[in-house]
Amino acid sequence: MQLLARLSLVVSLGLIHPLPGQSQDVSGTSPTSIPDLITFWDFQPTDSGDHLSKGAAAYVLTEMNGPIQRTNDGIFGPSALQIQRGQWLRIKRDDCPALNRKGKDEVTVVAWIKRQSDNNWQYIAGMWNERDAKRQYALFSCGHKQTDYTTLNRIDAKNQPHGYVSDVGGATPHRPYCFSYATGKTTLNKDNWYMIAYTYDHKAISVYTDGKLDQNGNYNPFYWDKPIFDGGDEGSDFTVAQRALPAWPGYPEVEEPTHHEGFGGIMGGLAVYGRALSATEMQSLYESTLGNKQNQISPSS
Repeated sequence: MQLLARLSLVVSLGLIHPLPGQSQDVSGTSPTSIPDLITFWDFQPTDSGDHLSKGAAAYVLTEMNGPIQRTNDGIFGPSALQIQRGQWLRIKRDDCPALNRKGKDEVTVVAWIKRQSDNNWQYIAGMWNERDAKRQYALFSCGHKQTDYTTLNRIDAKNQPHGYVSDVGGATPHRPYCFSYATGKTTLNKDNWYMIAYTYDHKAISVYTDGKLDQNGNYNPFYWDKPIFDGGDEGSDFTVAQRALPAWPGYPEVEEPTHHEGFGGIMGGLAVYGRALSATEMQSLYESTLGNKQNQISPSS
């Protein structure tokens, strides 16, 4: 009995990881308990006042066009960021080498958000510089188009989540913009919390909403097997809530964007992993974070 109790404790602490091909018990999962975490920001106050990440890499997000206010509506504690459209956060490229996902690297980006703005193309996070054709990977919400992976043709979309990967840095060949992205089917309603995420495993770009694969015909998953663009020494910074666009002269020294895109709302957490998380991990991550918060707010029937 004592041996079983000790083994249970070891497993619950995450000290034993499954062998390749084995399933993992992720009950009670937190962002930091999932293997291959690069960075996780819970946006809780710190003694230093910095947005310092947890995980394998300790990176500090710098507020731009701020200060960014906090609200008492957090996911991982009482606090969350109240981001006004036009505000954003940044880590210089040289200061976050582990976030430079390129080539055959895999990636997962997860964000806990409550949108409060109606504008299109609400960028969430990634390394995505459109001005200088240095796109790599990014999580978006609220784009007004979605791409069919079989034809690379687009149709209308509205207030849905998107996961992007670029293999060329600039526009997709024979297309005016980057068309290699998946779009979930869910409509992200204003003033509602969502956990949106996407993974890339070099087989498909897959968007998840509230822990489930957000299936959407030929738009999600988006089957894609190309490498992630390597931006080199002059590649994109890691940014949150805004990305560099051609219509933003002076970026990044001019902190206020000159365009009307970008995220506006509450951000309760942000995590980046160095591999594509499994569907089981995504579901457990939702249930133990946002799902837990929603259960506390809504009394069970």
